[in-house]
Amino acid sequence: MPQTPPVHHSAPDPGAEAVGRRVRALREERGMSLSTLARLARVGKATLSGLENGTRNPTLETLYAITAQLGVPLTAVLSGPASGPTVRGVAVSAILLEVFEDTDATYELYRMLVAPGPEQLSPAHQRGVTEHITVFAGVLRAGPVDAPLTAGAGGHLRWTSDVPHVYAAVGDEEVAASLLLRYPLR
Repeated sequence: MPQTPPVHHSAPDPGAEAVGRRVRALREERGMSLSTLARLARVGKATLSGLENGTRNPTLETLYAITAQLGVPLTAVLSGPASGPTVRGVAVSAILLEVFEDTDATYELYRMLVAPGPEQLSPAHQRGVTEHITVFAGVLRAGPVDAPLTAGAGGHLRWTSDVPHVYAAVGDEEVAASLLLRYPLR
């Protein structure tokens, strides 16, 4: 299985320290060692330590790998939606717009851009998580690694994302879309 890409080594984002504190608190609440979480998330121990200490900027792929193993939505480690945190991966840049809950699920709504060129591999989310993407511009190929879906402007994609999945712009145009993640409550 492919390993999650390493974190960026540029100057830490001002919110990196807060994200790191939340990751550490969630890990400790579960009685999980740094080594155990790193192994389960397929993230280097030094990478996870740097993230927890706020000295490294995690990629979107790294955060999804970690939060999946902690059994929480991505927003559990990000700052509140009022600050509009941006998370970046190899191809995807996403800005958190809103988090809301109903009786059986937590939802995260993002504005998403997918750059042309690289394909982004996202690790599996926890069981039952679904992704819903509406494409506003460009053509997007996204979904399970073994059966990705394609949609152009005005199209919609939906899949259960508790398996590794991909995102890629088809052609040379950047994709603009909304991403809604639904995390079932246990």
